[in-house]
Amino acid sequence: MIDKRMYSMQSMMEDCPELKDGATILLGGFGDAGVAEQLINAVRELGIKGLTIVSNGAGGGEYGLGLLIKSRAVKKMICTFPRSSNSRIFEDLYSQNLIELETVPQGTMAERIRAGGAGIPAFFTPTAVGTPLAEGKETREFDGRKYLMEHAIKADLALIHAATADRWGNLTYSKTARNFNPIMAMAASTTLVEVRRFVDAVSPEHIVTPGIFVDRMIEVGEKK
Repeated sequence: MIDKRMYSMQSMMEDCPELKDGATILLGGFGDAGVAEQLINAVRELGIKGLTIVSNGAGGGEYGLGLLIKSRAVKKMICTFPRSSNSRIFEDLYSQNLIELETVPQGTMAERIRAGGAGIPAFFTPTAVGTPLAEGKETREFDGRKYLMEHAIKADLALIHAATADRWGNLTYSKTARNFNPIMAMAASTTLVEVRRFVDAVSPEHIVTPGIFVDRMIEVGEKK
């Protein structure tokens, strides 16, 4: 019987070969909405290093991703918004050349992740043509307009936040907490999910992320 529910954070983390030094990890979330904060904390406690993190931002304070960066576990950030009004953790390390940064326009990042999940190796976009973000990238002209080639993003691990899940791993999301989570669940070798509430079954008409993309889940309750 398929049952992807776990009942301790230890069982979520153990025997997962993707949790290793040098791993690339996708972190869902937009601001504080849809962030798998408890899973991020569990990864930090493992003490692994040299991580490449793909996230919309670079942490919003002394919690979650911010603390993971502060612990010096992160070698490189791939994100859209590296600066935060609530935190200087990433900014201070970057100014000391202690962490790398790849800035990606938000729509381009979403499409790079979606392409990774769909098995598309690269695509062309007009976004960032003629800017510093285009340096070193292949360009082509289509119908008289220049486009950049952007490569798909695939990862070892995705840490996802969801509203509800059934034992098969079918997920729903709550409003804007959906954000990057569905496409990130598709673009990783292993997907770990923290869920607000387990349910008996998610209606097929309401499933956003099918269970085929989910490996393990843990119930974390409502956010306080």
